[in-house]
Amino acid sequence: MRAATWTGVNEVSVETVDDPQLLNDHDIIVKVRKTTSCGSDLHLLGGYIPFMRAGDVLGHEFMGEVVEVGRGVRERKVGDRVVVNSFIACGTCWYCRQELYSLCDNGNPNPGITEGLWGQSPGGCFGYSHAVGGFAGSHAEYIRVPYGDVGAFVVPEEVSDLRALFASDAVSTGWMGAELAGTKPGDTVAVWGAGGVGQMAARAAMLLGAERVLVIDRLPERLAQVRDHVGAEVIDYSTTDVMAELRELTGGRGPDVCIEAVGMEAHSPGVHGAYDQVKQQLRLQTDRPSAVREAVMACRKGGSVFVLGVFAAAVDKFPLGAMMNKGLTVRGAQVHGQRFMPRILEHMARGELTTEHLATHVMPLEQAPRGYQLFKDKEDGCVRAVFEP
Repeated sequence: MRAATWTGVNEVSVETVDDPQLLNDHDIIVKVRKTTSCGSDLHLLGGYIPFMRAGDVLGHEFMGEVVEVGRGVRERKVGDRVVVNSFIACGTCWYCRQELYSLCDNGNPNPGITEGLWGQSPGGCFGYSHAVGGFAGSHAEYIRVPYGDVGAFVVPEEVSDLRALFASDAVSTGWMGAELAGTKPGDTVAVWGAGGVGQMAARAAMLLGAERVLVIDRLPERLAQVRDHVGAEVIDYSTTDVMAELRELTGGRGPDVCIEAVGMEAHSPGVHGAYDQVKQQLRLQTDRPSAVREAVMACRKGGSVFVLGVFAAAVDKFPLGAMMNKGLTVRGAQVHGQRFMPRILEHMARGELTTEHLATHVMPLEQAPRGYQLFKDKEDGCVRAVFEP
């Protein structure tokens, strides 16, 4: 079959690779209908997560049709149209029973790397390096899905392929951030980043009852999407003092909930941005945390900060004093998608949550290298490149 593979830093190549096979009784094989680039994939391309091998198949956000099932599969059947969560979870370990699916004890067959980095290992993830399992990704004609009954969800008839696609990761990640940050009716919520995850965090906050939602970015096409499709307010950080504006808009108090949806390659102007860039390139820190810093500093006293962007290891100048002295609750997680996807698909079926606008560039899988170039360089207004095998 054909698949988009990582062949080196900032290199993507569409190659012929082996078809996936059922390896365990609970596996299913999915024929991929749509798969999309994600901002966290850019960390792999840029070499910031150094556990990729040449030939690894990329991609973790996808939907398709079940074409084969293992003998232990009970809930899914051949012909089902499904969307699959990006993180792999067994559904039966202690963490899965607590609905902390991305922390599954059995999802990552190669836990040694992350145990060394973080003390313990999270679950596995499709197409996201050998640190989280070395699973083949979704930018391919077919993909093996372990624990198919747990991670694959049947798409309602009312929901299009393109809408369902983003339930795989962007929507479920954004929803998790808004809900686990404790968003409640009447809150003011600020979201850093107007990519797919940031937009969906904003929309989830609105559906959870937030009175006011503000999204912070600098790219005009993304801010326009927030206004037109999400219905939230926007702040262009390249033209204003974000901290001052958030204070003014909240009567001097600051947002109740701050959600960081940027990650380890955050862009920021001025001295702090240059400092982070130099230190990351010299590998004196692995991540650029400017959006996290600003979220912590902007959040009201006693408020909540949730980190959705992907980070690898160590950052410099984290405002620990502000976090402690302001009494903030700070959380983060990879996506516990299995917990939220059934509810998300219901909102999609009712037309309360739409995602088609994120797919600014839809193209054949063979054009994946071009799609990733557009996505990485943010050319031609690209918010997401969607590939059709």
